Amino acid sequence: MDEVIQVTQWLSSITPRKKAKLFFFTTHADAPTPTVGSNDVDTHEETQLPLATTVALHNFKNIDEFLKKKVNTFSCYNVIENEITKTDYEYLRFYSACKYLDVVPPFLDLEKISAIQNKFEMTDEERDYRLLLDSADLVLEKVCDSLKPAGVPQMWTALRKDRNLIRGVKTIEIIGFFVDPNPTGIKECLIFFIVRHLQMIKKISRVNTNRLERLIAQCDESSACEEGRTIDFIIDSLRCYPTELYPFGSCLILCVFEDRDGAMQEIEKTMEISRHLGMITHTEKNPTKETIELVKKELMKPKYQFYSSFTCWFMSHGDSNSMLLADGETMEREWFLTSFPDISTFQLKPKVFFMVSRLGANKFRLEGAKFKCQSATCDYYDIGSALIRNRMLDITDSVRDISYVQPMMDTLVAYSTIPDHLSGRANTHGSIYVDRACVLMSENISRGRSLTEILEHLSQDLHEILQETMDEDRIVYKQACHYDSFFRKTLKLPYTRHPKEDVHSAPQ
Repeated sequence: MDEVIQVTQWLSSITPRKKAKLFFFTTHADAPTPTVGSNDVDTHEETQLPLATTVALHNFKNIDEFLKKKVNTFSCYNVIENEITKTDYEYLRFYSACKYLDVVPPFLDLEKISAIQNKFEMTDEERDYRLLLDSADLVLEKVCDSLKPAGVPQMWTALRKDRNLIRGVKTIEIIGFFVDPNPTGIKECLIFFIVRHLQMIKKISRVNTNRLERLIAQCDESSACEEGRTIDFIIDSLRCYPTELYPFGSCLILCVFEDRDGAMQEIEKTMEISRHLGMITHTEKNPTKETIELVKKELMKPKYQFYSSFTCWFMSHGDSNSMLLADGETMEREWFLTSFPDISTFQLKPKVFFMVSRLGANKFRLEGAKFKCQSATCDYYDIGSALIRNRMLDITDSVRDISYVQPMMDTLVAYSTIPDHLSGRANTHGSIYVDRACVLMSENISRGRSLTEILEHLSQDLHEILQETMDEDRIVYKQACHYDSFFRKTLKLPYTRHPKEDVHSAPQ
């Protein structure tokens, strides 16, 4: 069959709502820019024009033309070996969006997708189409689905009234002031226009969503929200880190075995909880300084831009300043914790570090006969808010900026003990902290808990456990853990427990 006819038939089979969503996912705002010297960069106005004209004319012709152009570009595209291009990213985004929306063109060349995935050095687990979807866009899609057609024009009116948001933008004028959102798909086109517009003028990002939240807050709840949804519910969804779908993120497990009984148990536990959380995991037993440098280099590869989060378990001996590596060398803990969060592929994404080692030799010793021989170390196993606001500083948009971010932002570091103190171990099961952390995370999958809530529970749980030193003194003591957070949003555990065999590779 002629390709033009195939494309026409494919487009006619897609609903207007799905066309709007496919356009939105395909024009992902954070997609990498092309190489220097390329002349095919869409300007802000050109990218937004199909959405603007669709809203203004109630006609999907320009979105259809955009999608046709994409399909034709991919049809003619020759995958260049080794060099990763802007089209490679676009092809993978387009394919994953089509797969997610269940509108994959029957004529799409899946062998090209496989060849592009080879260029990214993707493993079988990483070929799951869900990895290629941007989790922030999926959250914004849910925001759209939570609003009635009447709600989005209320956001539009609020945006139009703020001259700082619309000055000099021609596509704003194409849509006009008043919008009829009732024709199918127009609501989606309008809200996606608003979102991409705010992203492109650098008012929101995957982490900074305050400006969008303020537009939503101006809507009338009774007429704006779908049944079962509220303004607070929608805004709360934006205040969590976007980690939708599988995988939850990338997990790195570093474990030193030397003089650490139960180290293999630690690896098994952390791998198990990582798998249940839906993470793609890489394990390094007995890491050296060279190993860590190689891992850091690996995490800089382009494929890691598709991940939503990064988690690292580092289990070793240590002291107040350093971690002991397998080759006997020490590594400054501060160097590790400042260099890994600075990796560009995980910027604006949550990064969690579990540092499991002693930070000193002190212990919270328990005195008295009743504590003798009792320990787990041996394998027993809104008032006035308006008035307050009136007295506070008026922080205007002109003094806000989301372009520059401190490297440690969006990072959380969890320590198995407090400064200058021991970190306890069981004789055969390894770190008690690791054991309790994995148990509590496993118990709270699908309960809507945030990571910090679980860490607070872990702090309570761990501090109840009596431990005993393994030397001749047999001192009974308690361990306390803590964490330092630079998070700007809430990181919630996924709602789905992923079994071991739940691996979807695409395409085959």
